[in-house]
Amino acid sequence: MKRGIGLFLAVICTGIAFYSSRFWLFRLWPRDGLLNIEFLRPQGNILSVVLRGTDARPFELLIWAVLVFLSLTLLQWLWNRFLG
Repeated sequence: MKRGIGLFLAVICTGIAFYSSRFWLFRLWPRDGLLNIEFLRPQGNILSVVLRGTDARPFELLIWAVLVFLSLTLLQWLWNRFLG
């Protein structure tokens, strides 16, 4: 049961990570955004929108990789701490 929950959490986190990156290929909802929230665009790439107009924009991929690594590390630490 714990492995199934862990696998489910890993799949959800992977989906969120890819949605926030430039690697998102799917358009699963209309142009208005998910639940009419304009920030949740169908083409993903949220990090690019957040970094637009800043000096960090050229480092988008590096920032994305670091954030994904840190979030998965935190998720593993929480898993081991509470369910491990």
